Amino acid sequence: MTRLSLTETKLLLLHIRKLSSTTLALLAFILAAAVMFSVAFGAALVIESRTEKVVTARLAEAGISWITVATDGLQVRLTGTAPREADRFRAVNMVGGLVDTSRIRDGLDVAPTTGIEAPKFSVQMLRTEDGIQLIGLMPEKPVDGSLDEAMLTEEASELAPGTELPDMLETADYPAPETWNAALAFGLEALRRLERSKISVAADVVEVTAISDSEEEKRKLEGELRGIAPEGVRLVLDISAPRPVITPFTMRFVVDADGARFDSCSADTERARTQILRAATAAGVSGAPVCQVGLGVPTPRWAEAVALAIRSVKELGSGSITFSDADVSLLAGSDVSQETFDKVVGDLETGLPDVFSLTSSLEKKETATQGPAEFTATLGEDGKLELRGRLTDETQRQAVDAFARSAFAGAEVLTATRVDETLPDGWPIRVLAGLKALAEVDNGKLLVRADLVEVTGVTGSTAARGKITQILSGELGQGQTFKVNVRYDEALDPVASLPTPEECAANVNAVIARTKITFTPSSAEIATTARPVLDELATILSNCPPMQMEIGGHTDAQGSEGGNQALSQARAEAVLLALQGRRVDVSGMTATGYGEAQPIADNGTEEGREANRRIEFVLKGAHATAETATPAAGESAERPAPAAADATPAAGPDFSGDTSPSVAPTEKTLAPKPRPEGLKAEE
Repeated sequence: MTRLSLTETKLLLLHIRKLSSTTLALLAFILAAAVMFSVAFGAALVIESRTEKVVTARLAEAGISWITVATDGLQVRLTGTAPREADRFRAVNMVGGLVDTSRIRDGLDVAPTTGIEAPKFSVQMLRTEDGIQLIGLMPEKPVDGSLDEAMLTEEASELAPGTELPDMLETADYPAPETWNAALAFGLEALRRLERSKISVAADVVEVTAISDSEEEKRKLEGELRGIAPEGVRLVLDISAPRPVITPFTMRFVVDADGARFDSCSADTERARTQILRAATAAGVSGAPVCQVGLGVPTPRWAEAVALAIRSVKELGSGSITFSDADVSLLAGSDVSQETFDKVVGDLETGLPDVFSLTSSLEKKETATQGPAEFTATLGEDGKLELRGRLTDETQRQAVDAFARSAFAGAEVLTATRVDETLPDGWPIRVLAGLKALAEVDNGKLLVRADLVEVTGVTGSTAARGKITQILSGELGQGQTFKVNVRYDEALDPVASLPTPEECAANVNAVIARTKITFTPSSAEIATTARPVLDELATILSNCPPMQMEIGGHTDAQGSEGGNQALSQARAEAVLLALQGRRVDVSGMTATGYGEAQPIADNGTEEGREANRRIEFVLKGAHATAETATPAAGESAERPAPAAADATPAAGPDFSGDTSPSVAPTEKTLAPKPRPEGLKAEE
C-alpha cells in the first residue's frame, strides 16, 4: 500500500474541503427552487379554483346552465351547447367581463337550427266615425270559401262607403290554424254590428272592445255576440256604455216596516258610489243595492251629503229622504217623536253642504176624510187609457186629453172627467207630471191628490222606476210627496224575454222529436207533408237571437258512400234554403252532409235505415257545452226527446207591495239568467 506524503495529504484534504462547499451551495439552490415551485403551484391551484367558482356563479345567476367551466392554469375552458348563436355570444362576453379574454378558450357548440315556425296570424279591425282600419298578418292561401285579404278588405269597405281603407294587411305563405277562418269571420260579423269598436282576431281568441249607446244596447250586443261565437274560439268582451246624464240627479232612501232600502241611488264616481253603499250597509240595507254612476251631480260633495242623509233617516227609525239635484226633502214617519225629529233635522241642516236646500216634515197620523179631490188615469193591458176625476176647468180638460193622446200614442183614450174650480193650486202640473210618469209603464194606474201623486204598474224596463222618479221629483218640485209602486216583469222586457240559444234548440228538438222532416225518395226534394214542420220550425227560429247552428244531413248505408255523402249534403242545404225562404235569419247556420258515416241504428233492418235517414239541428258555438240528441222518428221510446233545462230564469226585481213614498232607481241589475246545456236535435 502506497503511503501519501505529507504534502499530498494536505493537498487532498484541501480539495475535499473545496468540494464540500460547492456541494452544499448546490444543495441549497435545489432546495430553494423546490420551495418556490411548491409556492407557485399552490398559488396556481388557488387561482384556478377561485376563477372557476366566480365564472360558474355568474353564469348561474344569469340563468345559463348549459355551460361547463374548467380551468387549466390561467386558462378558462368553456364547453357546452348553446341554444342559439346569440346565446353563445352573450355567454362568452359575460365571462370576458370577469377574466381577461386572452385566457378564455371557447369550446362552445350551437344547437342545430330547427325549421322556421309559422308566424302567429292576427288581424286588428278598428271602426270609428272616420272609417275602418285593418292591420295584421293573414295566411296567403286560406281554405276554400274562407276570407282572404282581398275579400276581407272588400267586406270591410262596404261598412264605410266613400272612404278608402289603408292597406296595412300582410300575408305569409303558411297554413292557417284550424280555427282561424271561423275566428276571422266572427270578427268581421262583430265589426258589422259595432260602429265604434276595436276587434283583435287570433286563431284561438277574439277580443272585442266597443262602445254602445246605452245599457240596453250593451246587453243586447253581448247576448248576440255570445250566441254566434264560433266553437273553439275564446271570446273576450269589453263593451262599455257611456255614463248617462241623470236629470235630475236623484237619491231616495227609505226606512219603514219592510226595512231599509234604496228606491233610487245616483253617484258621480265609483268612489262616491262606494261611500254611499257603505253608509247604506251600515244603516241596514241588505243584499247588493244598485247605485247608478252618471253625470250631472250638483256638487262634488254629493256622496258626503247622501251618506249623512242615510244616517239621519236611520236615526229617525222611520221615514224617507229624497235628493233631487240640490233639493232635499225629508219626511219622518208618523211614529217619530217631535224631539227626535227636531234633533235629526237640526243635525242634518248643520251637516249638509251649503249648496243643498232642505225641506223637512213630520208625517201626521191618518185621519178620516170625506170625498178627497182625485184624478186617476188607468192604463190597461189592452192599451186602453181611462182618465177620470177632477180637473180645474175646460181648458185643462182639453190639454190633458191632448197630452194623453200624444204620450200614449196608439192607445184608446177615454176622458171622463169633471170640472172643479175649487181644486188647489198646482193641480194641472201634478196631473200632467203624473201622466208623463205613467207613460213609462206597460200598464198601471195614476192617482193624483192634493197631498200625493202615486204611480203603480208593471214594466218591462229595469230603468222605469228611476225614470219615473226623475220625472216626478223634477216636475213636482221640492218637498212634494209621491209614491212609486212599479213592478218589473221580465216577460215584458224585449231583451230579457228573448229565448236563449239553448231554449231555441230545445224548442226545435221538441218539434223534430214529434214529426220528422221527410224527402222524396233518393232526392233532395222536401216532401209536401214536411212543410208544416218547417213552418213550425221557422216560427220558433224567427223569435230566437242570432246563434250558431248546424243543419246536418244523414243517410242510411244503401248505395255508394260518395252518393250518400252528396245526397245528405243536398238535403241539409234544402232545409237551410227552406228556412231562409220562410224569412229565418240563417246567417249563423251551416248545412253539412255526413252521408252514412254516423248511423244511430242498425242499417240491417228497415226500421234502422229509416232512423238513420234524418236531419239534425246541432247547436254550435259558445253555448254548445254539451249535446243531447232528440230521437229520430220511430225510436222515441228508446231515445226520449230532451226537455229544456230544469233551471228556471231568475226572477226580475219585484217592487210589488212597496207603498212608501218613493223614487225609482235609475238602473237595476238583474240576476244572470241561467242557461240550459247545449242540445242536439235529430230527425
